[in-house]
Amino acid sequence: MSSSTISPPAAMEHSFDRLVERARPSKTDINFVIMDYLINEGYPSAAQKFAKEANIQPFADGEAIQERVDISSAIRSGDIQLAIERINELNPQLLDTDPHLHFSLLRLQLIELIRPIVSAPGPPSPTAFEPALEFATTQLAPRAPTSPAFLQDLERTMALLIFPPEKLTSQLKELLDLGLRQKIATTVNEAILHSQGERREARIRNLVRLRAWAEDKARQSDKDLNLPDKIELGLGSESPNNGAQDGDAMVA
Repeated sequence: MSSSTISPPAAMEHSFDRLVERARPSKTDINFVIMDYLINEGYPSAAQKFAKEANIQPFADGEAIQERVDISSAIRSGDIQLAIERINELNPQLLDTDPHLHFSLLRLQLIELIRPIVSAPGPPSPTAFEPALEFATTQLAPRAPTSPAFLQDLERTMALLIFPPEKLTSQLKELLDLGLRQKIATTVNEAILHSQGERREARIRNLVRLRAWAEDKARQSDKDLNLPDKIELGLGSESPNNGAQDGDAMVA
């Protein structure tokens, strides 16, 4: 009697995976989304390398991207005055026509004046806060009455001068968090892009939100779809961040 070997059954492919395979975007579409991300978020060197490796048309204006990179880098390093000067050089009308953006930058500049004082060990000297008070009086106080939100933001920021670091509320601690620099840098980048007639954010960000919304709607509307418990994005290691370690990233 001859013996035979029974092979284990192959892993069954989920029906949803087959649907995904049929709807897989083309390589050209993927390259377009990646290049859009690199240009929009401010990775000029990575965009050049990617264009060469993917054999696609390089982006048109690397200098314009670098200008946004320089502004964002100044904000993320805490040099808000330099950032404001470069914004005015790039577009003298931008801050005049967007008072909320201008106020956010000035408030961050005030926070940067306060930060080293409240972070230093020991009690501050009687004159330590004078530069911050003068800046608040000349730059922010005249603007505060024009908007209830401005007035509230200024009052909250000035509270940093009153309470010792260990007594700060979670809201006040957030003002000193370095993440605020990144948040403002992103807002400024979007405002510059909009002023240049470009999209405020990379298409991939909207696609990810749309995908999450569609998945949620599908799970709610039809219980018979038998969707997998977890649906991966399918990006693997091919993230747009790859190759962007050259220090020119606008978004961490």
